[in-house]
Amino acid sequence: MKIIVDAMGGDNAPIEIVKGAIAACEEYKVEIILTGRGEEILRTLEKMGRKELPKGIEIANANEIITMEDDPVTAVREKKDSSMIVGLAMLRDGLGDAMVSAGSTGALLSGSTLYIKRIRGIRRAALAPVLPLNEKGVVLIDCGANAECTPEYLLQFAYMGTFYARRVLEIEMPRVGLLNIGTERIKGTDLQIGAYNLLEEASKDGSISFVGNVESKGVMNNECDVIVSDGYTGNILLKSIEGTASYLMREIKNVFLINTSTKLAAILVKKHFLELKNRMNADKIGGTALLGIAKPVVKAHGSSNADALKSAVFQAICAAKAGIAGDIQNNIELMKINETTENINERSS
Repeated sequence: MKIIVDAMGGDNAPIEIVKGAIAACEEYKVEIILTGRGEEILRTLEKMGRKELPKGIEIANANEIITMEDDPVTAVREKKDSSMIVGLAMLRDGLGDAMVSAGSTGALLSGSTLYIKRIRGIRRAALAPVLPLNEKGVVLIDCGANAECTPEYLLQFAYMGTFYARRVLEIEMPRVGLLNIGTERIKGTDLQIGAYNLLEEASKDGSISFVGNVESKGVMNNECDVIVSDGYTGNILLKSIEGTASYLMREIKNVFLINTSTKLAAILVKKHFLELKNRMNADKIGGTALLGIAKPVVKAHGSSNADALKSAVFQAICAAKAGIAGDIQNNIELMKINETTENINERSS
């Protein structure tokens, strides 16, 4: 398998990106193509004490960089020799099996849509991170790609999240919950009420398992395996969970440092505490799959270090092996609003 990595994307590029790519190459036994300024990548390797390209690593030269300050759409159209766009073009042309970038989310979304294309029939691609809230994880879709959505978008997100949870997390029939401010079916705005009706109708044939509205606390209490949301609300939930996890880990550590007794207790539970800390560490998840695009694209954290980038490559490998795009394409007719569901929404409103 061959994974394309945008070597110049992210706050810590290229040093941490290159380190993570090499670590992924060695641990997962895959080939890596680093896209970016070739001379700068080679200088980075020299700083790492490597005088030549490691086995399994190659460079595809790209002279431009899309920065976080660039307008995403403009950058995608004008910076065709950037590390991100060169990588996407290679993926489009079949020169790799998946791509990872820690660069601008907006540019990656726009570039993937323009170069790779959405799966025919999919209205919007969506970001679908896996949250470490239980043994296998919980898929959150969307978490930032689409701030404004329609009920049909959320219906499609539910299907795409289901396919991802089934294929990657190996959950036979993932429970789908609609993120809302209450569990009653009449809760929320027109978006949530309309989406509820569509999801309820879609679950009648067993193609998805819709469990109704789920509050934020329900997400934390394992009430569903797939959380469906617009990107604006989903991003707030994601950042809140990340911040809460960081706060709790810090406070638990402080408790263990209070006195000699608590320090002795810390020694006894150190192994289990470290396991919990690692499970809640965003770097161990690494990246977020961009679902709805015809080929696997993974968005790594903008502040990715080497460990996070390596984890993002692993996510890309899983997505490529899972064949999720094929599942989506084969079931696209189920994911469209027909006259029956439109009438249901009209009657409900």
